[in-house]
Amino acid sequence: MGKHLRSAVRLRRPVDTWHKPALSAAAALAVPDLTLLALGRLDLVLYTSAGAMCALYAHGLPYAARARTLAWVVLGMVVSLGIALTAASLTASPVLLVVGASLVAAAHKTLCDATRVGSPGNLILTFISSSAFFVPQRLVDVPLHLALAVAAGAVAWLVCMAPGLVRPHGPERVAVARALESAAGLWRVRREGTESPGRQGTGRPDTELTARQALAGAVNSAWHTLFLAPGTDDARARLARLLAHAESALATPRTGRPHTPADEAERCAAAARAVRGGGALPEIDPTPDEARRLTGIATEAEHTVPALERCPAPDRATGVRAVLARLRPGSPLLPIGARVAVGCTLAGWASLAAGVGHPYWAVVSAASIYQANSTLSGQRALQRVLGNVLGLVLFFALLPLIRIGPPVMVLLALALQIGAEALITRNYWLGSVCVTPMALLLTEFGGRLPAGTLIADRLIDTVVGVAVGLVCCAVVTNRRATDRIEEALARVTAARSAALRRLGESEAQGEGEGQGEGERQSASADDGPGPDAGDADRETGWARDRLALALVELREAFEVASGEWWQRALPAERIAAAEREGHRTLARLVRHAAPRVPVS
Repeated sequence: MGKHLRSAVRLRRPVDTWHKPALSAAAALAVPDLTLLALGRLDLVLYTSAGAMCALYAHGLPYAARARTLAWVVLGMVVSLGIALTAASLTASPVLLVVGASLVAAAHKTLCDATRVGSPGNLILTFISSSAFFVPQRLVDVPLHLALAVAAGAVAWLVCMAPGLVRPHGPERVAVARALESAAGLWRVRREGTESPGRQGTGRPDTELTARQALAGAVNSAWHTLFLAPGTDDARARLARLLAHAESALATPRTGRPHTPADEAERCAAAARAVRGGGALPEIDPTPDEARRLTGIATEAEHTVPALERCPAPDRATGVRAVLARLRPGSPLLPIGARVAVGCTLAGWASLAAGVGHPYWAVVSAASIYQANSTLSGQRALQRVLGNVLGLVLFFALLPLIRIGPPVMVLLALALQIGAEALITRNYWLGSVCVTPMALLLTEFGGRLPAGTLIADRLIDTVVGVAVGLVCCAVVTNRRATDRIEEALARVTAARSAALRRLGESEAQGEGEGQGEGERQSASADDGPGPDAGDADRETGWARDRLALALVELREAFEVASGEWWQRALPAERIAAAEREGHRTLARLVRHAAPRVPVS
C-alpha cells in the first residue's frame, strides 16, 4: 500500500517539451479571450475555449501529420460541443443530460485511446463538452456558438503550425534526441556492469533488459515520427542516420571495439544535446559494426545508400485501419469505455441526489480517473482528490485578485493554463492544483456565484465522482487485458520466427557473395550496389520493425494486465522468455542491418 501511495504522489522530471503545449494553448486562448473582453462578452468564453484548447494536442508530431491531427481534434471538439449544446436546448432534465454527457465521455475515452492521439487525451474534450451539456441554451443560438468554437479552433491550428516556419524539423529532432538519450542510458548501464561485473545474477532486476526495452520503445517511436515526415532533404537524412546509430546500441557490443561503453554513452548524449539545439545536425563516426557495412561502397560516395531509405513495413496498419483494428469486437479498450459510461452516469446522478449545482464536475471527475488498468485508476483517484483540494485552497487565495475585474480574471486564466502544463508532467495532482482554479474561473465568466458555494460544490463533486468511479472500476472488470497478452505473445513469436528466417537467408546470401568478392567489388564500382542487396536490406529492416513493435506492444500489454484485478494468472515466465529471446534476435537484426552511413 505504501509503495502505491508513494508512486502516486512522487514527482517526476518534467517532460522536455512541456513549454510547447503550454505556450501554444495560452496564445490560442489569449486571442479570443482578449477579443471577448474588449467586446464585453466574456460569457461566451466557454465556446471559444472549446476550439482554443485544441492547441494542447499533437505537439510530438511532424508538421504535416500535426496539421491533419489538429484538424481532426478540432472537428471532434466541435461535434462534441454541438451534441452537448443541442441536447441542452432540447431538454432541461438533468438526469438525461448526465446520461448524454457520460456517453459522450465514453466515446472520447475509447476513440482517444484507439487513435493514440496522445496527451491530454480525452480530458479536455470531456471537460468542455460536459460543461456545455449544463449551459442554458436556445437552439437558435447553437450555430453561432459552434462558429465561435470553429474560429478559435482555427486560431489554435495556426498557433500550433507557426513554429514550423522557423524549425520545420523540430518534432523529428526531439524524437531522435530522445532515442539518443535512451541509447546513452543503455551504454551507461553497460558501463556500470563492466565496472561491477558481479552485479548481475544477484537477484536484482535485469537493468540492462529494462534499458533495452526503453531504447526499443524510443527508437520505435522515433522511426514512426520520421515515417510521418515526408520529404528527402538532407536534414531528414541526417536525423535518420543518427537514429540508426542510436538503434545500433541494441546490438550486443563486440569485444575489442575502440570505444568503451562510457565513450559510447558520451557520444550519444553529446549528439542528443546537439540535435535538441537549433544548430546544424551532428555526424557520428560509424562504429565498427556499422563500418563493416561500408565495405565495397565507402570509396564511391555516389553509391552510398543512406539510412533515409528505410520505410515502414507494408503490412503495418496505419490511419483508419489501425483505429478500426483497435476497436474490433473483443478489444480491451471496450471495457474501459463501458467503465466510463457507467461510472460517469452514476457519479452524475449521485451528485444530483446530493443537491450539488454542478453535476458535470462529478462526471468529469469520474472520467478523469479511468486509466489503462485498475491500479493506475486508483492512483489517479488519489491524485485527483489531492490536486483538487489544494487547487481549491489556491482559488480561495486568489479570490481578492479575481474580484478586481474581468481583465485580471483573463490574465489569471492564462497564467494558470501555463502553470498547469508546466506542472502536470511532473505529476497529475500537481497540475490539478492549477487546473481546478482555472475551471472555477471558467464558471465565473458565465456569471458570478458565491465563492463558498463554488468551492463546496467542487469539493463534493470531486469526492462523489472519484468514489463512484472507483466502485465502477471494480465492478466493470477488464478481463480482456489477459487476452491481449496472448495476442501480443503470438505476434512476438511470429515476428521472431520471420526474423530468424530472414537472418538465415541473409547469412547464406552473404557466404555466397563472399566467394566472388573481387567480382562484386569490381561490378559495384561500375554499376553501384545491385537491386538484390537493396531489397534484402529493406526486408531485414521490415523484419526488425515488426519485431521491435511486437516487443513494445507485449511490454505495454503486460503492464496493463498486471494492474488489473480479477485476472487469470499471467504467463510471466513466457513473457520474460519471449522478451529475452526477442531482444536477442533484435540485436542480431540490428547488427546485420547496420546502417550504411557515409564515412566522415
